[in-house]
Amino acid sequence: MLRRAIELSRRCPPSETAFSVGAVVCDAGGRIIAEGYSRRDDPHDHAEEVALRALAPDDPRLADAVLYTSLEPCGRRASRPRPCAELILDTPIPRIVYAWREPVLFVDGDGAERLTAAGRTVVELPDLADEARSVNAHLLNRGG
Repeated sequence: MLRRAIELSRRCPPSETAFSVGAVVCDAGGRIIAEGYSRRDDPHDHAEEVALRALAPDDPRLADAVLYTSLEPCGRRASRPRPCAELILDTPIPRIVYAWREPVLFVDGDGAERLTAAGRTVVELPDLADEARSVNAHLLNRGG
């Protein structure tokens, strides 16, 4: 499912000021119940935000769900007041899996730490980080 999230990140409209991220929410049986990608509906949308918007926060499937995201959920955000970590904490989703820890480029993120401190299980799968990073190479390779 993490590869699916990375695949979704490739659909993001280009941006010089935001990462391209994909997110997938699966129920306990591993079925996709929501997915999204950055800037899908609005230029300020984050992938997790889009996926979560498709589900009611009290949807009973979320109690055993897993959220997969190509980039660590943001703990700070420049474009909107509530970061993705807070949006996730508004749900009962117990497990978050991501490929790439957010680099300090736009904000100093601490989403994984916030989620862990709130009792959620957070898993980083760095073996897929290069794939997630490649979608954002234009941001990482700019400047001197």
